[in-house]
Order: sequence, then structure tokens, then C-alpha cells
Amino acid sequence: MGSLQTKADDILRCARSLIIRGGYNSFSYADISSVVGIRNASIHHHFPSKSDLVRKLVVQYREEAEAGIAELERNVSDPLEQLRAYVAYWEGCIAGATHPFCVCALLASEMPVLPEAVVLEVRAHFRRLSDWLTSVLERGAAQGRFALTGTAKANAEMFMATVHGAMLSARAYGDATAFRTITHPLLERIAA
Repeated sequence: MGSLQTKADDILRCARSLIIRGGYNSFSYADISSVVGIRNASIHHHFPSKSDLVRKLVVQYREEAEAGIAELERNVSDPLEQLRAYVAYWEGCIAGATHPFCVCALLASEMPVLPEAVVLEVRAHFRRLSDWLTSVLERGAAQGRFALTGTAKANAEMFMATVHGAMLSARAYGDATAFRTITHPLLERIAA
């Protein structure tokens, strides 16, 4: 059973890197088969359809994000430092090319062509991230750490859009430093 789970994990890892490189429609099971070194039938055994595969990938991605947020909440108490750590995480991923783009942000750009099961998971990721950012901004405003114009919710949406837009700019320019150039002034603007 362990080797079956390992194969499924290998398939998911490969699909994730292919999605980050080119999006939902940029790869097929044949692409995964050649990278992972297993037959298409074996991939279908684990994931009967591409929709099943990508939905599971997004569920796994959401679980990783939840774990990351929980760890951040445990280890960093100051709301401003939490936002800085969140931005620093992505800055490191982009600079190191380990995970240079949020899978859900990339998939969100393809919403009109995605299967409904994938759309629901992507939307759930955005809602959860927005809820967490809203709670951080509410705490920070209550503690006098943030000077917000408008509601915490609106600022959370703006923060999230700016971070994802900065990922896009870094990719468009082929310059990892573009992410920092965009996100650091955002952090300075909201700091009280």
C-alpha cells in the first residue's frame, strides 16, 4: 500500500509542477506518465479523470496552506509580523523557484474552462485565505498595528490581490525581485 501512495504522491507532485508551468490544459496523463515513469493506465487507477487529479491536488494544496497558516499563528503573535512572514514565504518560493506561483491563483485565471469540482476547491482556498487575512488585519487594527482605510475584509481582498498580482508580475518580467518591489510597499502602507 505504501508504494501505491508513493505513486499517487509522485503523480500529484508532477501534476502540480506541470500546472505551475503552464496551467490546467497544458498537460495530459501522457506527460505525467513520461515524467513519473508509469503507464497512463496506472495514473487512471489512482485518478480516474484529470478533474479527479486536479481536484485532489487542490485539496492537498489547501491542506498545506492551512497547515502553514496554523504554524504561522502558533509561532508569530504580532499581526504585522504574520503578514511579513506570509509575504516572505512567497518571496522565498519565487526567488528559489520552488513554488513560484500559487496553484490556486493560477487555476483561478482558468476558471471558465475548469471542471466544477476544481472550481469549488479553488474558491474555497480563496475564501479561507481571505478569512485568515481579514482576521489578521482585524487583530492588527485593534492592537494599533495597522492603519486601515476601509474594512478589514476589503483590505484583506486588496492584500491578497496584490500578493497574487506580484507573483504574476515576477513571472511576466522574469524577475523574482519584482515580487518584493510590489509587496513591501504594501506592508509599509498598512503598518501604523
